[in-house]
Amino acid sequence: MFSFFEILDLLGTLAFAISGALAGRERKLDLFGMVILAFATAIGGGTIRDVMIGISPVTWLTNLNYFYVTFLGVILALVFYKRFNFLRYSLFLFDTIGIAVFTLIGIEKGMAVGLHPVFCVTLGTITACFGGVIRDILANQIPIIFKKEIYATACIFGGSVYYVLHHFQVNKEVMYITTAGIIIVIRLFAVRYKWSLPFAHDGEGKE
Repeated sequence: MFSFFEILDLLGTLAFAISGALAGRERKLDLFGMVILAFATAIGGGTIRDVMIGISPVTWLTNLNYFYVTFLGVILALVFYKRFNFLRYSLFLFDTIGIAVFTLIGIEKGMAVGLHPVFCVTLGTITACFGGVIRDILANQIPIIFKKEIYATACIFGGSVYYVLHHFQVNKEVMYITTAGIIIVIRLFAVRYKWSLPFAHDGEGKE
């Protein structure tokens, strides 16, 4: 049986795999390209995280479930893409679910090796965002994290809330659901109402 945390991990992997596969579909890649983007999105952030904290071999090399779930994501993207009425919206939705879940995964991994809360939140943000960075680079797009959209900021805020709840010894399942929910809501509202961080101007006041 899988624990609640393991189920969240696999759901996040599935969400990012679908996100990567849909990105490949949107860019009109062949099946191999879709698979590569799905794997890069699903395991990219986790791989960077594991390397940073010295986990060897990295987690996905020791657990075939990540492969099965990622391939399932590719299959779902192939079979049901016509039912995703708006491909970009579907990509956004699965990406948002993925960053919420993977923020939790990264924080927990950091806590397990005794990192300071600031670095645990950083690790959660890296886990959540850098699979998408790799996906966007491979798809020849500017990564969302480097634009003015609220993206990594949502992970940082959600991770901070996680530590507040942890301080008050809130039930873990409640912490997981609350943190993930906050990240998803912030991301959805940010896109809906066009929230953004300040951006740099040149000397003439232009972007």
